[in-house]
Amino acid sequence: MNYAIAVLDIGKTNKKLVIYDNNLKQIDSIYSSFPTIKYKDLDVEDTRGINSWFLEGLKTMGEKYPIKVISVTTHGATGVCIDKNGKPSVPVVAYTNEVDDTFHEEFYNLVGERNDLQIKTATVEIKPLINYAKLLYFLKKRFPNDFEKTEKILLYPQYFSYTLTEKTSADFTYAGCHSYLWDFKEWRWSDVAAKLDILSKLPKNINKPGDILGKISKNIVDQTNLNPDTIVTTGVHDSNSSLLPYLINGKENFILNSTGTWCVVMHPTKKLSFTKEELGKMVFYNISANKDLVKTAIFMGGLEFETYTDILKKLHARDDYPELNIKLTEQILNESSNFILPGVVKGAGQFPDSEPRIVENDKVFQLTEVQKGINIPEFFGDYEKAYHILILSLVLQTKVSIERVNAPANSPIYIEGGFRHNKSYIKLIASLFPSNPVYITNIAEATSFGAALLGKGAYEGKENKYLKEFVNIDSRKIEPVKIDGFERYFEEFLRKL
Repeated sequence: MNYAIAVLDIGKTNKKLVIYDNNLKQIDSIYSSFPTIKYKDLDVEDTRGINSWFLEGLKTMGEKYPIKVISVTTHGATGVCIDKNGKPSVPVVAYTNEVDDTFHEEFYNLVGERNDLQIKTATVEIKPLINYAKLLYFLKKRFPNDFEKTEKILLYPQYFSYTLTEKTSADFTYAGCHSYLWDFKEWRWSDVAAKLDILSKLPKNINKPGDILGKISKNIVDQTNLNPDTIVTTGVHDSNSSLLPYLINGKENFILNSTGTWCVVMHPTKKLSFTKEELGKMVFYNISANKDLVKTAIFMGGLEFETYTDILKKLHARDDYPELNIKLTEQILNESSNFILPGVVKGAGQFPDSEPRIVENDKVFQLTEVQKGINIPEFFGDYEKAYHILILSLVLQTKVSIERVNAPANSPIYIEGGFRHNKSYIKLIASLFPSNPVYITNIAEATSFGAALLGKGAYEGKENKYLKEFVNIDSRKIEPVKIDGFERYFEEFLRKL
């Protein structure tokens, strides 16, 4: 092994330090979880704890492997404001903090109308504070004196790269991800940043995510005993990191359905446009590590699955997930009377106005009532039937997401993440898109692997396209099954929303 790549992969729940050799084989990893901590009445990210854990991990891994490059990838909608000494000037407030509607209206009164902003900044409103510009406005209002001490606003990947190098920067994959801060046409910070009066605090240098930001600082050398020539990448947004292996592998006109708490459906494309129907829905554009536009539609599929299966498991004292029963599925479709309607968080997903609820023969059951055991639909007494209705809801939401990112005819759909293990889900997706071959893939830790690719490219001075030989996407095609009744059920599903 000539050298090793260390990837810091910061998910919203799990944090990982993953080690790859120079042939991009994963050789080691450590994981930890850092829940948000309370500061006054706010949930804030434990960046200090994450940093300490990461540096200790680097020291341990550096004793075992010849680490020469560190690559950073993080979840979205977060950043760190630093003062002149490089320390956080305001708390790193989590995007999950709820704020009242008057705050949202005040923000849009200042920066512009929602639909206009979606068109200009390729960003849709995602509550609570998942648009980073809105979170910054919250910080300005909540901590005005401390915010005034801010010298630089660093997006989350670049904060951790800064702690390693003491150099500030930004990258376009993070700046361009539902932040309101990026002007896609002019390729610069947006008018929203100017209206928030934060332009002077945002980094002037906008790098590619795989650019070398610098070498580790003496302080980091002293703490980790790593080679002082160890380089650090600028950093990349996590969804764009997981997309990169497919782009490098030469895939064209494909759909990536990355499933987890959020199901993120992505389609690399050349043109930025929204239909009237898409305005106000969670449809937006990412920018890939290769500067591709990536039309994206999201919904909280994993959270919805966990919420309802938790209810069913408690009701039935079971913890299994039934196999796809085609006869039962067709019965549910043909009856078209029982539905689990999106989602579990109002305002999130492809149906933002939908109240989380269940419908049984036109009788409505609110999710909150069902969770408390106050009012439970009769079909919840049938574990297998209720489970199939839940999967149908998730599949139909995925169908809408795939259609909204303009899936080309005959283009492959790749499913990765947690739902690739759900045989019912993947078979139904294949059945709904018979002209689009559906595959599940073998990429373990896709986000970490994408960041490792950027690290290798940085260390060896290679553009992403020259790393194809190191990307082996072993995909398995899912054969569709013939199921009748989808169209009628889908129409009724939409009618009830």
